[in-house]
Amino acid sequence: MSLVALSFGLLAFAFEPSPLQDFCVADSTSSARVNGQPCKSPALVQASDFSFSGLHLPGNTSNPNGSKVTPVSVAQLPGLNTLGISMVRIDYAPWGINPPHTHPRATEILTVLEGTLQVGFVTSNPDNSLITKTLQKGDVFVFPVGLIHFQHNVGTGNAVAIAALSSQNPGVITIANAVFGSKPDVSSDILAKAFQVDKSVVDQLQAKF
Repeated sequence: MSLVALSFGLLAFAFEPSPLQDFCVADSTSSARVNGQPCKSPALVQASDFSFSGLHLPGNTSNPNGSKVTPVSVAQLPGLNTLGISMVRIDYAPWGINPPHTHPRATEILTVLEGTLQVGFVTSNPDNSLITKTLQKGDVFVFPVGLIHFQHNVGTGNAVAIAALSSQNPGVITIANAVFGSKPDVSSDILAKAFQVDKSVVDQLQAKF
């Protein structure tokens, strides 16, 4: 029984806690350090704290990945604070990618609004199984919390998706950026051995990030 109780206790704290009040609009001016954002006084709350405009606007995809993520997290929408949700718009140029990445604090559910996307995620060690599917307009796909996942526009036109995430601040770790673009650099000896390539290859990759 004690193990069962412990298991349920750990599950209870695995994700963001339920709010204990109607709302807790984030106060970006406060210097208080909390797990989340401190609350603005309810007397100062306005309708604009719960509203965001701009997801109808296409993102600029003129970058090496050919994609643009427009987030609506607590940083953009203070009223999301403590509510455990956020969303993004993702625009893809033809053959553009949202490169392999993880959200350390959120599960993601994605809906294709326009275009054709190949999506997928990789399960954890030791299997590292690739779960992948090609999605059309109106299709929905879910990426479990913490797993590496990606999207690839495999159509000849632009593609657009909307995704919801189970955290007000899901975080994102883009694998290539984290591995090859850390400051300071991860030792090329370590990366060469991890990826089983010559150090010169690692040096070339690190120079790109």
